[in-house]
Amino acid sequence: MIIKNNNPRTEASFSFSNRVYRFIWGIIQSSLFRFSPRSFHSFRTLILKIFGAKIGKHVHVYNKAQIWSPKNLVINNYVGIADNVQIYNVEIIKISSFTTVSQGSFLCTASHDYNSKNFQLYAKPIHLKKNVWIGAQAFIHPGMTIEEGIVVGARSVVTKNLKKKWSVYSGFPAKYLSKRKANIVNSVRK
Repeated sequence: MIIKNNNPRTEASFSFSNRVYRFIWGIIQSSLFRFSPRSFHSFRTLILKIFGAKIGKHVHVYNKAQIWSPKNLVINNYVGIADNVQIYNVEIIKISSFTTVSQGSFLCTASHDYNSKNFQLYAKPIHLKKNVWIGAQAFIHPGMTIEEGIVVGARSVVTKNLKKKWSVYSGFPAKYLSKRKANIVNSVRK
């Protein structure tokens, strides 16, 4: 994502075409997407794909999730995105297979440089690897990678990459608490 190096207080940070795309997406998201029945996951997946998202099989994005830009969203197979999740994806957010993002969580790829003269907007990607579980109302900062099998506790704030696979992290900022059984495997019924 190219962000203009300008004064975000007085000028647009994004191109005109980007703003038109997000305007149209906003209309669709606040109507067809939001008011679709909860069980219509395939319908919402289709809408996201039309707007540029790359989505695998058996993905459940609930109707009250808020997505800033579908074209910056990559979701693998068997992923759940709960109601009231905020996906502020100015940059790419990749969510790997068998991952769950619980209610009210916020995945944030952008912020402002509070030390710059013009309060410059910047963006960094987020990657949630396989078998990750983001607890309710957790906040994930820009640029974070959460390794395979990690559980992030409810209302935790992730400010650094979480590197210990198959572990539990919690708190503000999120800190390592314990190991998690690595032999927990998500099975797919056929």
